[in-house]
Amino acid sequence: MKTKIHLCLSGLFLAALMGSSCKEQATQTTMATAGSPAETSETDRLARGEYLVGVIGCADCHTPKKMTERGPVPDMDKYMMGYDASQAMPPVPESVPIGPWVLFKGDLTAAVGPWGTTYAANLTPDDTGIGTWTLDQFGKAVREGKFKGLDGGRPIMPPMPVEAYSKLSDADLEAIFTYLKSLKPVRNVVPAYMPPSGP
Repeated sequence: MKTKIHLCLSGLFLAALMGSSCKEQATQTTMATAGSPAETSETDRLARGEYLVGVIGCADCHTPKKMTERGPVPDMDKYMMGYDASQAMPPVPESVPIGPWVLFKGDLTAAVGPWGTTYAANLTPDDTGIGTWTLDQFGKAVREGKFKGLDGGRPIMPPMPVEAYSKLSDADLEAIFTYLKSLKPVRNVVPAYMPPSGP
């Protein structure tokens, strides 16, 4: 009787082990192919891009804000247009010397720091944004910090977190680019970067 119980338990254990092994192998195969850009539909890529843009926080800097009763929220009419060129940059108070800190414009679309003054870029598919960019240019801008994704140009300055974004997978980079290219184009020529003045 004990031998039969041991055989039954051994058989059940072996079946469970084989089942979990098959399941693990199937999961690994699914995970290996799920992120493949060639096998991802346009709809899936757009959804993934929208998700990534949201969780990465691209709109935090690249979208002007409007004030509501709950505080500042992204102005969806200006979504991803970068610093609003129709607005004058408020002057840095003279009582605040430039030092080892950063000052942000109230809507976070411009920053002043030891590197100078930077303005958030227009990420809409307008010609004043990324409308003429290729995926390769977008990758060089986001992963390598090359201004407009062009070799030989100046670097993208802070606060753009290039070091963090350099780790994006090819599939995620393409998803973000696909999503941004699907947005409403907004004509907005963002001011040029200004190096620090003075010593």
